[in-house]
Amino acid sequence: MSLGIVYGDIGTSPLYTLKAIFNAVVNGGSVVDANLVLGALSCIIWTLTLQTTVKYVVITLRADNKGEGGIFSLYSLVRKRAKWLVVPAVIGGCALLADGVITPSITVTSAIEGLQLKFPYVQVIPIVIVIITILFIIQQFGTNLVGRLFGPVMFLWFGILGVLGFGYILQDPSILKAINPYYAFHLLADHPMALLILGGVFLCTTGAEALYSDMGHCGRKNIRISWIFVKTMLILNYLGQGVWVLQHGKYNDKLNPFFEIVPAQYLLPMVALATLAAVIASQAMITGSFTLISEAVRLNLWPKVKINYPSNQKGQIYVPSINWILWGGCIMIVLIFKSSSAMEGAYGLAINLTFLATTILVAAYMKRKKVPIYAIATFLTVYGLLEFTFLFGNMAKFFHGGWVTVLIGTAIFTVMWSWYVARKIKNRFVKYVEIDDYYQIISELSEDTSIPKYSSQLVYLTSANFKTEIESKIIYSIIQKEPKRADIYWLVHVDVMDEPFVMDYKVEFLIPGKLIRIDFKLGFRVEQRVNLLYRKVIEELVKNGEVDITSQYTSLAKHKIAGDFRFVLLEKHLSKFSKLSFYERTIMDYYFILKKLSLSEERSFGLDSSYVDIEKVPLIFVTPDDIELNRLPV
Repeated sequence: MSLGIVYGDIGTSPLYTLKAIFNAVVNGGSVVDANLVLGALSCIIWTLTLQTTVKYVVITLRADNKGEGGIFSLYSLVRKRAKWLVVPAVIGGCALLADGVITPSITVTSAIEGLQLKFPYVQVIPIVIVIITILFIIQQFGTNLVGRLFGPVMFLWFGILGVLGFGYILQDPSILKAINPYYAFHLLADHPMALLILGGVFLCTTGAEALYSDMGHCGRKNIRISWIFVKTMLILNYLGQGVWVLQHGKYNDKLNPFFEIVPAQYLLPMVALATLAAVIASQAMITGSFTLISEAVRLNLWPKVKINYPSNQKGQIYVPSINWILWGGCIMIVLIFKSSSAMEGAYGLAINLTFLATTILVAAYMKRKKVPIYAIATFLTVYGLLEFTFLFGNMAKFFHGGWVTVLIGTAIFTVMWSWYVARKIKNRFVKYVEIDDYYQIISELSEDTSIPKYSSQLVYLTSANFKTEIESKIIYSIIQKEPKRADIYWLVHVDVMDEPFVMDYKVEFLIPGKLIRIDFKLGFRVEQRVNLLYRKVIEELVKNGEVDITSQYTSLAKHKIAGDFRFVLLEKHLSKFSKLSFYERTIMDYYFILKKLSLSEERSFGLDSSYVDIEKVPLIFVTPDDIELNRLPV
């Protein structure tokens, strides 16, 4: 199973990596010399070693958050050390989502193009669009059946990769010289198109981030053990492709060394297997995107969106909005570029930014763990230089498709950044008051029969972190806007924890039998179903005899009928008189547009709209003190 989940992306990279390198530097029909082949293979081998093995498998997998991995899990571990760490976290998250658009496009297209070796006039694009569309349609039904195929199919895939490559290595064992890093240094130092070569080489490690992201599903030990097998098979296949290129001398962009080393009689079965592997790689990337968005929502880095749970399998989620956004992006990529060769320019740049972001966050984690400064400095220097070098190589492809990645990533970044900054702006204008100043009036209001009863149990969601405080807007809603009499007033606070799956709560009886506060401490991967969680707590309190929710209406009380519940949500809006800078005003305008497109508060908290009241309140109260008037004499 872990072979499919973790290695789907990196496992399909032999489909296009060497092809991309040679397409970048060799003109149609040109002779490929041994130095280029050995140098390219050496770059691939040492990129897989330094970037994937050392950085991710050895170092980054140590940064686990209660067994969970991924860039937002890592950010949760270090976000309290410095506020600016949100920047690399957001950039890395956006780049991963952009990668989620390009991965299905290039992997499925590369696989289907293998048909053209036997059927030169086959129309690749319609087939690719059908496969990608079916893949996104089935997401809503859950992927249990597909998931069971992941492991066996990918084990077969990697086994055949190794066997095909090994067969060609036996024909020319001198190809093993590529293991020597000298050939990589020599090529990069002497070749005039070294940056373009690096842009192609980087494709061999684009799936490395998945090793860390899927640690929670597969476990650190399983990933490390299986990587030995996977890396060996990948290198054997790359070396075999290199032998074929050397044997045939001339190279043109119509060739794909991956399919050329497949015996002709096995070409169609290999195309079918490659397509299955591409679908699995795409599935893993789509599932990872769903998980990423769900974490971003919990961490207030993305608008609230509908999240479904199509099966009982742990961690399996489906985010309809993201599913169809990714589908639209994939179809757009396929229609714009039309071939895997054209897509290679768009691929790599996004994930390169994620690698850089992870490097920064891992260094912050190492500092938190009190790793010696010299070790942190070495890590930052080595991988900073390596990844910035790759970034320059990928930027060289900017006008050959890289602009699409930047455009997609930037669009996602504007959403994440605006949502994050808007929350900071909103928090700046939230006014808190001492709640104990209102204990007496709340108690008297609860007993005041001259006021019609609003609800037996009245519930407010509060953002106040301390039990001694409450938003002034809640007090205004209870006492002034429309006096609300209730038997019991409840304050519910949800605190998103840095751990992934914690589910704790505590209860404070501020006014016994009148005003009660519940604090939920939920992990960033826990669905915030406030309605169910609140009801569960009430059941436990009633069972323990700590609270009585029996209706106070005479006719209902004698039958011990529970009182009604009502939630009041305060929806903020921006007054045109608000004093904000142009930047803040723009952010807030964008935020309210996103808010209209996102899930409503009651649905995001799992509340039944039939017993939810929404009150609109200004984000910033404008008082008469803010207005200067001159009274004219009569």
